Amino acid sequence: MGMQRAQKSGVGKRCLRRAEATWSLWRCDGLEAGDSRSGCHHFLVLLMTLFQQDLDLDSTTDVGDVTNTEEELIRECEEMWKDMEECQNKLSLIGTETLTDSNAQLSLLIMQVKCLTAELSQWQKKTPEIIPLTEDVLITLGKEEFQKLRQDLEMVLSTMESKNEKLKEDLEREQQWLDEQQQIMESLNVLHSELKNKVETFSESRIFNELKTKMLNVKEYKEKLLSTLGEFLEDRFPLPDRSVKKKKKNIQESTVHLITLHEMLEILINRLFDVPHDPYVKISDSFWPPYVELLLRNGIALRHPEDPTRIRLEAFHQ
Repeated sequence: MGMQRAQKSGVGKRCLRRAEATWSLWRCDGLEAGDSRSGCHHFLVLLMTLFQQDLDLDSTTDVGDVTNTEEELIRECEEMWKDMEECQNKLSLIGTETLTDSNAQLSLLIMQVKCLTAELSQWQKKTPEIIPLTEDVLITLGKEEFQKLRQDLEMVLSTMESKNEKLKEDLEREQQWLDEQQQIMESLNVLHSELKNKVETFSESRIFNELKTKMLNVKEYKEKLLSTLGEFLEDRFPLPDRSVKKKKKNIQESTVHLITLHEMLEILINRLFDVPHDPYVKISDSFWPPYVELLLRNGIALRHPEDPTRIRLEAFHQ
């Protein structure tokens, strides 16, 4: 009767649904429970808590009806708990078996499956309550959707702000790089303009004339150098004086024409460059022996290793 009265109000309906689901769970666990009184006490406390929560949600329910409904629910819960105790006593008379660890774990899993099956059957028996589309319900749903949308937008805003900060850093770094490249480009342009002003256009004829002038200068310098060398050799290494009489009367005066040291060097140089594979020159009577010995002793000329009458100029240019 108390259950029927409780079902007439919104509080009774909500409390009854929760009580039935809780009772199914307590019934599965109560088969193995050791303290019935303690279990009943906890079950009643839980039921009173659920009932009190539903009372807070529904402020339009009459206070007297709520008190009567609460008392009747408590009495019926006590009756249901007594039935559970009787079932437990019957099971205790059957006796228990000592289980190993593996069997105990298996039994525990089986009991959990039974509890979940009982809870599933209770939920399957329930008919889903259709929420009436009243103004308050619509306002509540709208507030929830708006709050969810607000959270999503705040998350998107935070993400975009972090991306903007990163893009700003990248932009500053790229701008700095661009400024450096512009400075380098300006410096290169200035250098290019300076080099362009220094560049002069040369024609082939002008280049040819400049090379020809340089060659003439080199030839003139060569002639001047040879002339200076000849004068030096003539002054420092002259030919013997022919007016001096021979000390030995038994030696007749030679009629051979002697050449100067300058001429000897010219013969050796021309032979070295004209016939590089055979640069040796035959020592003739026109070569004054003291000058030949002078060249050999100072390393200017070399004697042939097999023919001592032939000499050559040392290849200083190699």
